Amino acid sequence: MSTKILPESDTRPDLSHGDGDHERFSHYADKDKITESYVTGAPVRALCGKVWVPSRDPKKYPVCPECKEIYEGLPKGED
Repeated sequence: MSTKILPESDTRPDLSHGDGDHERFSHYADKDKITESYVTGAPVRALCGKVWVPSRDPKKYPVCPECKEIYEGLPKGED
């Protein structure tokens, strides 16, 4: 297994999305990265570009419309 060093990224909230509604959604991101984030506290990047540290139950929030649109446009993998 190899380790990849990623460039430092800004983890401050992205205020370019308007009135803060971006904070009221659950977001799609790589499942392994989310699991790792719960353990290490490292931020993850959602499909829509939001960077955050998962800490809340995503089932309590509606799915981010941007993430959903991007996810639905991805090629389907084999089951």
